[in-house]
Amino acid sequence: MAQTRFSGVATSRPFQSKTTSRRGAELYCGQLRLSTLAAEYGTPLYVYSADHILDRLELFQRALAGREHLLCYAVKANSALALLRLLAEHGAGFDIVSGGELERVRAAAPEALSRVVFSGAGKTAEEMDLALEAEILSFQVESEAELALLAQRAARMRRKARFSLRVNPDVFAATHPYISTGLSEHKFGIPIAQARRIYGEATGRAVRKQRWLEAYGVSVHIGSQIRSAEPFGAAMARVARLVRELERDGISLRSVDAGGGLGIDYEDAAGFDPAAAAHAYLYAMEQALDGLNVRLVLEPGRFLVAQSGALLTRVLYVKKNGRKTFVITDAGMNDLIRPALYQAWHEIVAVQPRTGRAITADVVGPVCESGDFFARDRRLSPVEPGDLMAILDAGAYGMAQSSNYNSRPRPAELLVQGREARLIRRRETMAELFAPEMEQVAVLSDPLKSMKK
Repeated sequence: MAQTRFSGVATSRPFQSKTTSRRGAELYCGQLRLSTLAAEYGTPLYVYSADHILDRLELFQRALAGREHLLCYAVKANSALALLRLLAEHGAGFDIVSGGELERVRAAAPEALSRVVFSGAGKTAEEMDLALEAEILSFQVESEAELALLAQRAARMRRKARFSLRVNPDVFAATHPYISTGLSEHKFGIPIAQARRIYGEATGRAVRKQRWLEAYGVSVHIGSQIRSAEPFGAAMARVARLVRELERDGISLRSVDAGGGLGIDYEDAAGFDPAAAAHAYLYAMEQALDGLNVRLVLEPGRFLVAQSGALLTRVLYVKKNGRKTFVITDAGMNDLIRPALYQAWHEIVAVQPRTGRAITADVVGPVCESGDFFARDRRLSPVEPGDLMAILDAGAYGMAQSSNYNSRPRPAELLVQGREARLIRRRETMAELFAPEMEQVAVLSDPLKSMKK
């Protein structure tokens, strides 16, 4: 069994308050003032810490040093090309769920295509062809119909298709129902009781039409933002039992993909111990896989990037409606939809806090929806129009789920590493929003000049 060691890995939060000679405590990312970054690049603005992401990646890599493994970053969490390139340079593979995400990996790190696993319940023939041409590591197959189509496309292209059945272990994980995937009532995966038969049929010598298939591994993913190691251990125990049954059938799998889903603590992020969480998670895996000579594939997403990112936003107005106070910001639900979609909690702090009595307020955006909010009845330090606020732990499923609702250009993105900040995505312009539309219009000027940064 692999030993889990976490010593020497820095896991502190990337956004810290520091005392300055100018205004007392002020929020920094690494060595850089967030107020300076916002002044230069405008708001709303996503800021990510590269050092924090690499710390989290190293945490896993060091802990798994005693076992053959591959960490496939879940691209859906944050698909910025700069982040993909950063992770690939440090040995990560990628978990993708679309042809578009495959093309992102190809653009950012073509050398990492052989470390790609392709998940998702609705792969098209065109997407399969792209992935076969790219010679990815494995297709995570979610139905018998998908396996039949994959066999057909592989035969047509005369490319061997390595596959792993994504089995559904029917394990309950206490998480939001929208991000739970491991029960029989969910659309994902194949019932684990059927997997043995399907592997046998796909690898039987009499099945000539499927000779372009190779049974590479088995895959499982029970959901996202799971804080307890117990459901992961239960799922992997069932997967390990299947692997042993297949070995008795003469089918030797080379890989077990445990998926992702390890959560963070959004409400008490400062007290969250990522090393302890990862230790419990990986120990549960090792206990279940003890004695199996397989490569362990993990698909971390949120755990790597969520706490690396913050959304900076400027206060537009502080408004009272009777007893209710609203802090209205220039960021909206189109920039960060998690609170509206999942009722998700994000800590919100002033970048340059004021002294005085705290207030209780709803933090909301300018989008024309009552669901456009970041926090309800939140206790905040006093704020005034023009103040800068940071919505923390926004590195995962923030920019990735953003939109142009209300014809709002999406934010710019910065990557901070050491003492340097690099613009990795500039702010959209109105001309770019109009560009895909068939009705030709002349954009004589851009009224949102500040958004060109």
